[in-house]
Amino acid sequence: MTQDQGPAPKTPLMSYLLVAALCCIIGFGAVYATRLRPDNGEAIAEPAAAPATEAPAATSGNALATGDMLTFVFRKAPQPLPAFTFTDASGGPKSIADWKGKVVLLNMWATWCIPCRKEMPALDRLQKELGSDTFEVVAMSVDRGGVPASQKFLDEIKVANLKLYAESTSKSVGLLRAPGLPTTILIDKEGREIGRLSGPAEWDGADAKRLIQSVLK
Repeated sequence: MTQDQGPAPKTPLMSYLLVAALCCIIGFGAVYATRLRPDNGEAIAEPAAAPATEAPAATSGNALATGDMLTFVFRKAPQPLPAFTFTDASGGPKSIADWKGKVVLLNMWATWCIPCRKEMPALDRLQKELGSDTFEVVAMSVDRGGVPASQKFLDEIKVANLKLYAESTSKSVGLLRAPGLPTTILIDKEGREIGRLSGPAEWDGADAKRLIQSVLK
């Protein structure tokens, strides 16, 4: 009578296949987690209204994408922006169409965004130096606290040259496909997007001013 030998031992091939399958599962999870991170790498909680969408594709070899503007993403050609509205400090309705004929640097920020606090003084200095009838920094708060919370923030960091604009529903974040805050979009005189930068930047630096002045010409 033959004695029962029990389950056959696992072969090296079976062990290899199990390890390979496990690696695939772990790898997929890592890729998925990376895909969900904001493009600028900051640990920023995005407003709930913002959908997960792609940022515009970058063009390669642009001579203006250097130094502080190295991560500026250029459109292949100027693109119309989706329609969105916000308010000024008094609650009056505004849209980018109100700036037609001006180059605009649209900055989306919020009071809870630590990189925004770091960046705002540079935007304030840029507005003081280049602000004119042909250029304006439009700093639009998407904080749910609206104008009161946003004004308090600007007062705390002693912003003197930027006007307050607010959009407390955060719908603009989704419409403009901002991957996180701050996101800054350079807009030409026709209201079209030239390109954008996700994350904070030295907007009063030589690289940023060179980029803006190239659009002003």
